[in-house]
Amino acid sequence: MRPVDTVEALGIQAFGCHGVLAEEQARAQPFEVDLRLEVDLSAAARSDRLEDTVDYGSLTEAVARTIELESYRLVERLADRIAGVCLSLAGVQSVEVSVRKLRPPVPVQVASVGVTLRRTAPRAVAQPPAPPVASLA
Repeated sequence: MRPVDTVEALGIQAFGCHGVLAEEQARAQPFEVDLRLEVDLSAAARSDRLEDTVDYGSLTEAVARTIELESYRLVERLADRIAGVCLSLAGVQSVEVSVRKLRPPVPVQVASVGVTLRRTAPRAVAQPPAPPVASLA
């Protein structure tokens, strides 16, 4: 069994146009994202090489681009899209994504509203062994 370790990127902030209201779709607002990726970090721990782990810089840039360049009505859809970005990285087994809208258009004062979801990378389906080849002896 492979070890499951965690890579975290917390408090990623970017502006994007996500929401149901016309104003939310037209004017960017602040979002904050927390990521927890389950990854086997044993190779990186042995090698001390960036190539053997998740590159935090590339990861956070990809998340910020998703927030800034894409547009969704629901934060649930945005969180799912960010999860897909994370799961596309080599070695990521699962991810927990929290997305918070920092200035939600609600009738009371709140610090933020948001969602948290968990997604797992699809497992490769093992192929059954090929039938034995008949011998012509």
